Amino acid sequence: MELTALGLGLLGVLLAEPVSRALARARWPGRDPVGALLLWQAVGLGGGISLFGAGLAYGLSPMGDSLPSAAAALASSVSAGEWPEQMDPLHVGALLIAVGVLLRLLSVLVITTVRTLRARRRHRDLLDVLASPWPHASGTRVLDHPVPVAYCLPGRSSRLVVSAGVLDALDTAGVVAVLAHERAHLRERHDLVVLPFVAWGATAPSVRGMVHAQLAVARLIEMRADDVARKLCDPTELATALKAVGGSAPAAALSSFTDALEARIDRITAPPAPLPRVVHGLVRLVAVALVAVPVWLLVAP
Repeated sequence: MELTALGLGLLGVLLAEPVSRALARARWPGRDPVGALLLWQAVGLGGGISLFGAGLAYGLSPMGDSLPSAAAALASSVSAGEWPEQMDPLHVGALLIAVGVLLRLLSVLVITTVRTLRARRRHRDLLDVLASPWPHASGTRVLDHPVPVAYCLPGRSSRLVVSAGVLDALDTAGVVAVLAHERAHLRERHDLVVLPFVAWGATAPSVRGMVHAQLAVARLIEMRADDVARKLCDPTELATALKAVGGSAPAAALSSFTDALEARIDRITAPPAPLPRVVHGLVRLVAVALVAVPVWLLVAP
């Protein structure tokens, strides 16, 4: 299993750094945001499985030729009250590191999730007190603030929020266009797409590939929401409305305003050609393979 461990470790490192950097620099994701988001999730999940699996496979390699048989042999020895002699400190250390990395990733994900949910709940409670309903769109609240800002608070009790500055800057059609963008975030639960990348970035901020991934995914969910809104509204109306919404949203929210707004405006008014069908399918096939291959290497007899 040592060759399996080496292969998994190499795959994990490649996905965490050079592959993530290359994917973040690529231009084609703007032509297929959904496929790119699937690929990013596969890169993150496949990389995590590979790095964890590498330590697991190497640590258990003295116990058998495959992970299932090695794990069963170790469990059998431990249940019999014996510690296998072949499990030397080097292999035990590899096992402990693998488990430690997994626990670190999961703990940061849980902590990030809990903090985000708490922040959203506090902000939602404030909105219920300070904001008033907007009669032209159900579920939308108006915050009395002069800066134009629109955002959504995801979750089971989601909120759509526009400031008074938005109502002053846009007509009803423009506000509806902005809300169509925000509703796309809520409907497709983009907050759940972003959350693991935020957690992974916090786990290893020195790994630049993870930081690139977080920024790239944030851009892609905005592109995806733009695409959904463009199908429901006049593209020119949508572009004008988004350009007028220049405020900053709270950290717990998802906002249509980002540093790449100008590029998004150009993309709305002059959408790029979609990827060829072959490439479209290949992106999804690669995404499946990035997760399936490390799993197969771990469980194959």
